Amino acid sequence: MEFVYVIKRFDLFDLAFPHGFRRPWEVPLDDWIDRIRSRGFFVERRHAESDSTMKQIIPYCVLMRDDSIFVLRRKERGGESRLFNLHSIGVGGHINPVDGARDPLLAGLERELEEEVEIDGNFLADPLGVINDESQAVGSVHFGMVYGIKPEGDVRVREVDQLEGEWVSTEQLVRRVRAERESFESWSALIIDRIREIVQ
Repeated sequence: MEFVYVIKRFDLFDLAFPHGFRRPWEVPLDDWIDRIRSRGFFVERRHAESDSTMKQIIPYCVLMRDDSIFVLRRKERGGESRLFNLHSIGVGGHINPVDGARDPLLAGLERELEEEVEIDGNFLADPLGVINDESQAVGSVHFGMVYGIKPEGDVRVREVDQLEGEWVSTEQLVRRVRAERESFESWSALIIDRIREIVQ
């Protein structure tokens, strides 16, 4: 039985539900982070997945190197079945009780990164914004805190039985989303729509 970190939808958003990838200056980011930390709680994931009055908080990390993004493909083995075979530029996942002893956002971010990829050298997590998508089932019960990661060294997939990864140039990524948007996770596609703003 898995427990995940959630916040009540109206405790997070009040009356305004954002859509898409929003940068820090477009939303009350600091206020939302404070609310997530102070009003969040753990609930059984099975319940959270079917209750849209709650938002499961997902640290979602975009790995960047020069003008390239690390792109993952989720294999049909383990993980979220609704995301099988989709491409993603986000490394991340649910916050679990093991992360709750300190800042749940950063603890969850660090654990998910360590579980999914190996990163050579040091890195910093830079807040890029938030992601919210009410248009489909997965997005309606999740809320993403998007961070940019610029590793000093190389990146390799750790969970090779579940994931495969490669560096893809920004321009190639934009072309791929235009041509085959349905092959990407909705969150990733929404971020790629604005990828030139965050890769410099």
